Amino acid sequence: MEIDKDKLEKSLYKKKVEKSEKSEAPKLSKEAEIGFHQGALNTLAAERIELLRVVENVQKIMQMHLGRLEELGVKFVEKK
Repeated sequence: MEIDKDKLEKSLYKKKVEKSEKSEAPKLSKEAEIGFHQGALNTLAAERIELLRVVENVQKIMQMHLGRLEELGVKFVEKK
């Protein structure tokens, strides 16, 4: 079976155009748009705080493992 690349490209382009025409966002009032962006920023700020907590916990656990390995005689050399 042979694939006609021209037909494939036309088909893909047609779908892309149809999708972009359908995906127009509804118009919001200025106040509604401001509220939307403020809500998004509040959510992202909370997510960032939680992500930092996770990183801190991972760091603490890694330090515990490193400490125990040193107690068991494993030496670590810092790379510069």
